[in-house]
This record gives sequence, C-alpha cells and structure tokens, in this order.
Amino acid sequence: MTNSAPGTTEPQSQHPAGRLRGRRIVITGGASGIGRRTALLFASEGAAVALLDQDADGLATIAHETQGHAFVADVTDETAVDAAVRQGAEAMGGIDGVVNAAGVMLRGSVLEVDAATWRRVLDINLTGTYIVVRACLPWLRQAPCATIVNIASGQGLLPNVPNRTAYAASKGGVVNLTRALAAELAPSIRANSVCPGLVDTPMAEGVRANTANYALRRLADPMEIARAILFLTSLESSYVTGAALAADGGRAFH
Repeated sequence: MTNSAPGTTEPQSQHPAGRLRGRRIVITGGASGIGRRTALLFASEGAAVALLDQDADGLATIAHETQGHAFVADVTDETAVDAAVRQGAEAMGGIDGVVNAAGVMLRGSVLEVDAATWRRVLDINLTGTYIVVRACLPWLRQAPCATIVNIASGQGLLPNVPNRTAYAASKGGVVNLTRALAAELAPSIRANSVCPGLVDTPMAEGVRANTANYALRRLADPMEIARAILFLTSLESSYVTGAALAADGGRAFH
C-alpha cells in the first residue's frame, strides 16, 4: 500500500462491532477500491451487504470475505440493476441503505474527449448513481433510518485540475443530485455524498505523486474514505442530510 496512514488496516468481517448491526446495504463498485473496503468495513460493523460490479471474479472474492451477496451488473443498465437490486433485497430481507461507489475516471482535454466518451463518463458516474438509487427506493421507503451515500469527488466541489472536464462535470452532478435527493426524500431517507481526493486505488495510477496541493501531503487509504461512508450510513450522522463531505486531505479547503 502506498502512502497509507496509521491505523488503516482492513477489519476482519468475522467480528462485528455493531454500528450497522441489522442494516442491509447495497454497495456498487464492490469488487475493488473504495467499494471493496466499504464492504469489508460494513460487514465488520454487522451489516448484510449486496454487492454490484461488473468484475465477476472480484465480486466472488469479496462476497466470500463479507458473507455477502454478489450480483454482476453494469450500473448503466437499468434492467440489470433492477434485477440485481430486487434479488439483493430478497436475499437480505430488505434494503436500509445504498452506497454508490461505482465510477470511472477519464483524463483528457476538451479537444481530446469526444462526445461519445463524455456521455460514457456521465452515464457511469452520474446516471448510474441515479439508476441505482431509483431501483432501491421502494425498499428504502419501507426502512427506518434509510440512507443514501454517493461517492463524488473533490473535483466535483472545486474542479481545479486540467484535463478532467468530463470527470469533474460528472462528479459535480453527483454532488447536486445528492442534494436534490436529500430535499426530495426527507425526512424518511437521508442522502449525502463523500468527496475524496486522491485515493490509493487503481484510479490513481499516473497521478500518485501529485499531492503537493494536499495539506496532508499523501494519498488516502481507501479505508479512510470507507470510514467517512460509515459515518454517513450510521446513526452517528442522524442529523446530517444533503452534505458533501470533503475527505480529500485538505486538497482545497472548500
């Protein structure tokens, strides 16, 4: 692990601490990166998890580690998402929360990114988030203390890095989609977003050294972001909705 912080060791799912005991959570992008670490942490806190990803092998591994339910699905495919969410709800006996961690980062200037690629980035990062939330809503509406946590980005709050136009637009959309959901779904469902900076995942390849503008001068360990997601999913954040939590090591004091 590169530039990891003290105390970021993965928890063992066999020993639930209980902050999410009895909760049933859908997590997209669960096969790797932030989604995988979130699944491990949530399972360690007593949650049942239903994991969606396109990586069948990665899903099988994390489902075994968390004793969770795995569903191969592309978040841009509404039919596949509806089926996966329905099966996940049936397997868990309902849905209390959703974490949208599936996403893609694409680098390129406006002249380098054509309209088809632009649409693909927005389809995965923004429309995919909408599709998953929409699929989960019938069960979330039946759950007490239901939560939605969408993974946006520091670039969605302050897009100050060149060659990230499509990515910044998609993540800015996630921030405002989440705020709109918070207004529409209150008071029964809370919706918040987490806005990471550079995280030590495959998405950081090629830019790992670009931490000069970060107050903490390092990448985040994915578990640090998972802990922010845990806070917004747990009752510890019971009076928080519509927030965009910058977990970005002080990249740009928003």
